[in-house]
Amino acid sequence: MAVQSWEKYLEKNPAGSAPAGAPVPKKRKGPIREWGDAILFAVIAATLIRWATFEAYTIPTPSMEHTLLVGDYLFVSKLHYGPRTPQTPLQVPLTHQTIWGTSLKSYSEAIQLPSYRLPGFSEVKNNDVVVFNVPFEAEHPADLRTNYIKRCVAVAGDVLEVRQSQVYINGKPAANFPEMQNSYYLQVPQANDDLMTAFKEQGIVEYNTPDGLPYQENSAEYGPGYLISMTPASYKYFKQQPYVKGIIELKTPVGQREGQEVFPNNPDYPYSQALPTSPYPGWNKDNYGPLQIPKKGQTVQLTAQNTPQYLKIITRYEHNEGITVDGTGRILQNGQPLTSYTFKQDYYFMMGDNRHNSLDSRFWGFVPEDHIVGKAVLIWMSVDPYGSFLSKIRWNRLFNLVH
Repeated sequence: MAVQSWEKYLEKNPAGSAPAGAPVPKKRKGPIREWGDAILFAVIAATLIRWATFEAYTIPTPSMEHTLLVGDYLFVSKLHYGPRTPQTPLQVPLTHQTIWGTSLKSYSEAIQLPSYRLPGFSEVKNNDVVVFNVPFEAEHPADLRTNYIKRCVAVAGDVLEVRQSQVYINGKPAANFPEMQNSYYLQVPQANDDLMTAFKEQGIVEYNTPDGLPYQENSAEYGPGYLISMTPASYKYFKQQPYVKGIIELKTPVGQREGQEVFPNNPDYPYSQALPTSPYPGWNKDNYGPLQIPKKGQTVQLTAQNTPQYLKIITRYEHNEGITVDGTGRILQNGQPLTSYTFKQDYYFMMGDNRHNSLDSRFWGFVPEDHIVGKAVLIWMSVDPYGSFLSKIRWNRLFNLVH
């Protein structure tokens, strides 16, 4: 068999040409194209992950203290309750409400789709810590309303009642978690360094002061002292301190109205005022109910008293057609008074663990099932906004499960 030297082959096949019959290699992508493809893949992958599996959130307010602290970073599972199909598909990826660093809307409402939930491996249960789209924001579509995090104290069909700050579900006392907080007045005639140290050690923070420490007041009723929120363990600690004269637990008595009226005496917070004649005049944040949580398929008879509590469900959350409200507050459908109503989805009642410092269902009502985002499962990072450089990270909270 004849052979050919390498030099002869190169003479007949100059550099860059391929042998006869050989496949022509594809043209290599340029660096800009390669980077573009990589970024596109990363955006699609990240969007799918945060939609269907887990999403990271941060805690900006103290409404769940001491269970969750300001500066905690969480992973929220979409797998527990099942991911929702997008209601607002025309949206800049990886944004929520606005484009990063601007006030420009990141979505268009030109297309609004029905929302469906894919199967999950759990349902929302009593005492789950849940992230949801807050339902009272009428200026955004449901899936882009602000994310809130609270504890689900009552599920669909439950009867909820609050008596002197204690929650009852179906007539039985609900569990009180050790990190829950209530408001107290700490009577301290003379401030001292030991008290300031104790505030730091007990995790008692006032987020409206530069250093995070509570400030001393001079109450006409209780004398000099500090208005603070604290856990039962902190209460026991301060009870034993010699510089504390007394501790007054601050609860609103039955029947006493407050500056911010509760739902449904104010039926459509923040767009309405308290009704001139309250349907439930004895209710406040510490004494509330009994109130049944609406359940899918349940039919209720509408009365003058209960219409305010179902108003948003019928007129807004369940997308009914032909619904109007007349001057007397009656709900009409196609011009005729609506005397009964059957609920199309389940609802939930959410409360913050910081019971006297939480804007929750006591003030704006039920959370629809289609507003549920996911279950808080893990704290992966925690940053103390008042910590020094060496103590900025709360190392003892890293990778803690959320209970």
